[in-house]
Amino acid sequence: MDMTEPQWWLRMAQASRRAAGIFLRDVGNGLLEVSHNMLALVGLLVVGALVFALGRADVRSSVERQALDWLQQRHTARADELGYVAEPDDPDTAALARSLAADPASLNRQQSAVATWLSRRYRVAPEPVARLVQEAWHVGQRAGLDPTLILAIMAIESSFNPFAQSPVGAQGLMQVMTRIHNDKYEVFGGKLTAFDPVTNLRVGVQVLKECIARAGGLEAGLKFYVGSANMEDDGGYAGKVLAEQRHLVRVAAGQQVPVNAPSNPAPTVAATAPGAASAAGPASAEPDAAPAVETKAAAPLAHEQVALAN
Repeated sequence: MDMTEPQWWLRMAQASRRAAGIFLRDVGNGLLEVSHNMLALVGLLVVGALVFALGRADVRSSVERQALDWLQQRHTARADELGYVAEPDDPDTAALARSLAADPASLNRQQSAVATWLSRRYRVAPEPVARLVQEAWHVGQRAGLDPTLILAIMAIESSFNPFAQSPVGAQGLMQVMTRIHNDKYEVFGGKLTAFDPVTNLRVGVQVLKECIARAGGLEAGLKFYVGSANMEDDGGYAGKVLAEQRHLVRVAAGQQVPVNAPSNPAPTVAATAPGAASAAGPASAEPDAAPAVETKAAAPLAHEQVALAN
């Protein structure tokens, strides 16, 4: 039967669509088959390369070295993002990091004055204090924190007792909550290094810096550090730390500061009322008397340092 011209064009179009569909399906199936074969070939090449590398000690050593270099670079980059790295193998202070004491005479004038004053104030040997002062200056420069602030926190937290522990688990010189910041001690060898003075100082500074960054300021950061961020009152902790820091700043500047200067904010009118001095008794006039410092090890606050992400 003869077809009209429109019918002929319609059938041609349908035939063309069917042909195009068959062609595209064939091409798709072909590409899928080729991709499967290519993946299989790539897999065989990878397996072959691994077998070859494992059989060659020099190649294996080169790959391991490159992988280690890459991991170290990533670690350094991550540390730079935090602004501070608590490195146990700092190339500049590797020998010092293994030392628990230093000769006060080897320190510069500022550090020596601070070490001597702290030694008398807290009745501890000058050599270990000199080492801590030296480390506070080094770490403070790297972390962007005043070393006198670091030393003031150690003074208020533990009175420079590296073995201090509060009932809630804050440990060491800077009373770091070891169970919360256990991951920060891993690079130093584990949680037991919390009682190593230099390690505790470095981890404590890292925690402090994170607290200040999270709180947005020093005093608020100190509230985070002592675990009273969600409380109206920190028990006077920030005031005591900042008062102690002011003493240390004056000592570092060469000024004379009594070793029994109070570690609390400026006294109120009631505290300086007539008769208050005599009520203190003769012991308060002792020039070398240890200051009445409330440490968390002796009278802890609700200490729950915030677990901050690394």
